[in-house]
Amino acid sequence: MTGDHLTGPAFRGQRRGLMLVLSSPSGAGKTTLSQRLIAQNPDLVLSVSVTTRAPRPGERDGVDYHFTNEEAFLEQAFSGQFFEWAKVFDHYYGTPRGPVEDALDDGRDVVFDIDWQGARKLTQQAPDDVVRIFILPPSLTLLRERLKKRAQDSDEIINGRMERAKSEIAHWSEYDYVVVNDDFARALEKLNQILHAERLRRTRHPWLDGFVGELMEE
Repeated sequence: MTGDHLTGPAFRGQRRGLMLVLSSPSGAGKTTLSQRLIAQNPDLVLSVSVTTRAPRPGERDGVDYHFTNEEAFLEQAFSGQFFEWAKVFDHYYGTPRGPVEDALDDGRDVVFDIDWQGARKLTQQAPDDVVRIFILPPSLTLLRERLKKRAQDSDEIINGRMERAKSEIAHWSEYDYVVVNDDFARALEKLNQILHAERLRRTRHPWLDGFVGELMEE
């Protein structure tokens, strides 16, 4: 049996998917990094969160977020349809449970663009599936400049985001990996390396039990 055969569809289809959590302060680049990572890895899908906030320019319902009202959101939350949910900046955000569980069982990996609170709740519910990566900006000065270039928020909102950024960064040590986004291409390469290494983790390949058992019987 060759190495190529081992990595073929018959074996890969039995791999357990993983939950790749990307967190960072607003403006540190995690959304763009996650989009490029998905583009480079066909078996990687984005978990589309549900939110009660209004769409920003260019955002599409069902692609960037599932946009809903507060009443509908809370009905889903209290009926257990979310892996995790929280209120951030006066708006609710939640991670749908069904699509994620289906993807993991099918051997596909799911990217989560969520904050430290969401990462902590996901880890509590699925500790064996979650891989947490925190994206750091090279400096807070540069982070502020990035937020200003968006031209979407007032100075008051930007100041609030900067204060929240410091609070979020304080949780960096709760993550399995930390990547400094000082160079986009280099940061993306590090994410790919983490993803590929985690895909090879023994516990994600339940077919190995049977395969090794057959080897031992030869």
